[in-house]
Amino acid sequence: MRDFPFFSTEYGVASITLREIPYTRQGYIWVQTVQKGSLLCHLKECAQFCRAAGAERVFAANHPGLKQFKSYFTLLRMEGENKAAALEPEVFLVPVGAENVGQWREWYNQKMAMVDGASALTFGDESRILSLGGGWFIHRRDTLIGLGWLAGKTIYAVASLVPGEGRTVLCHLMATAALGQRLSLEVASTNERAIRLYRDFGFSVTEELVTWYELPDSFA
Repeated sequence: MRDFPFFSTEYGVASITLREIPYTRQGYIWVQTVQKGSLLCHLKECAQFCRAAGAERVFAANHPGLKQFKSYFTLLRMEGENKAAALEPEVFLVPVGAENVGQWREWYNQKMAMVDGASALTFGDESRILSLGGGWFIHRRDTLIGLGWLAGKTIYAVASLVPGEGRTVLCHLMATAALGQRLSLEVASTNERAIRLYRDFGFSVTEELVTWYELPDSFA
């Protein structure tokens, strides 16, 4: 589903994200500019557009006036030093390439659909995944236990496909980066389980990036 980087109303301009709708039925509004005193009118028109496209829940960010609504989550940046950890000999990684990037993306979208702050990946994202590199299927013997994506100094994705395997997936993903390298990732404040896991690996919150607020059903 197509996103709209510049969606204009008579009250202002916003960026509207619709790519999540097929997976989560959620639409996102990033307020760019708005006329003084017209925020609610601007949001209502944007939300109506999102709901017409199939969104059942609509969220907005990037304006102080949004604090009147219920906070959904805050996107956090966490950073930590890549430290040595014990690796399991029966766990191995298969790199993502042109022949399997589509399957990797499908698994990622299925697993991350209900994870706050995780953006769905479209067919158009496959070229970016391949160009950045660092995408992996993570197996224990004959079982696919997770997915990972670590490129440069950034962890873009950690997904356990088997309950309880998150620690193993993250450990082996980080082992693809240089020891001692400082890594960063983004995670929603509501994803407490993931935050605890990252803290166990020495990560800490360094920045609050953005807070998303949920618009009421009356904005329809």
